[in-house]
Amino acid sequence: MLDHRISTLPADVGVGYKPQHFPDIMRDAAPVKWLEVHAENYVGDGGRPLAQLRHLAERFPISVHGVGLSIGGEGPLDAEHLGRLRHLVDWLKPASFSEHLAWSTHDTHFLNDLLPLPYDEPTLARVCDHIDQVQTALGRRMLLENPSTYLAFADSTMSETDFLREIVARTDCGLLLDVNNVYVSCTNQQTDPVAYLAGFPLQAVGEIHLGGHDTDHDEYGAPLLIDSHAAEVVDPVWRLYEHVLELAGPKPTLIEWDTDVPAWNVLASEARRATYIMNGVRAA
Repeated sequence: MLDHRISTLPADVGVGYKPQHFPDIMRDAAPVKWLEVHAENYVGDGGRPLAQLRHLAERFPISVHGVGLSIGGEGPLDAEHLGRLRHLVDWLKPASFSEHLAWSTHDTHFLNDLLPLPYDEPTLARVCDHIDQVQTALGRRMLLENPSTYLAFADSTMSETDFLREIVARTDCGLLLDVNNVYVSCTNQQTDPVAYLAGFPLQAVGEIHLGGHDTDHDEYGAPLLIDSHAAEVVDPVWRLYEHVLELAGPKPTLIEWDTDVPAWNVLASEARRATYIMNGVRAA
C-alpha cells in the first residue's frame, strides 16, 4: 500500500548527518530536531554506520536523501539499487525520502555528478515513469529536488517550474525545494529568483534545503556559482528562504554541508539562524 504522505518531518530545522558529529548529537543536538542521511551510505549489511543510524533513529526523525537513482537517465532504473533502497526504508521507516531531478548514468557507467536535463515532453514522460517506479517500489511518495544548473538547454520547451508542476500533477510526488539551488541557477542564468519562486508549486514542498556555494567567474567575467555544499549559507539565500516561508509557511528545513565539513558548533549555528527565521515567520 502506498503511503500518501509526502513527509512526516516536523516543521523545524535539521542537518545533514556526518559520523564525526555523532558524539555531539547524542550529547546535545539543540537546536536540531531531525537528521538527513544519504541513502547510498546505508544500504550495506552492517557495521558502525548502520549501528549509529539505528541509535539516531530512536531519537530523531530521519530523512533519507538519495543521490544514485538517476531519475532523469535515459536507461531503466537500476533494479538492484532500488531493492537496496526498499530494504533501507522498510527497516528505518524514515519520515521522508527524496531524490534529484538529474541524471548520473550512461549505459553501464555511473558518473559522479548530478547532471541537468532538457525540459521537454520526452524527458517529462521518462522522469514521471521513473518516479512512478520508485514510489511503487518503496510504497511511499517521494520528494523530487530542483537542480542547480549552469546553462539552459536550447531544446527545452517549458520552464523548470512548469516542468516540476507537471511532474507533481502526473505522479503525485512531492518536491524538495533547495533554495541555494534556486539562487545558484538564477544567478548563473541571469534570471530573477523571486520570479522563479512565484512560479514554483510551493503547495507540494515537503522539505527545504539550505547550503553554501563557491563563487567563480566565467570567461566573460560574469559570476559563476558552484553548488558545493562546502560553506555557510550566504545572506541572499537566507533572504530567499525567509521569502519562501512567508509564501508557504514553516517547512522542514535542512542545513546541507557535505564537503569541508565544519565542527558541530558551526553547523548548529547555521541551524539556529534558520530556526530564528522560521520562528519570526511563525510569530508574524
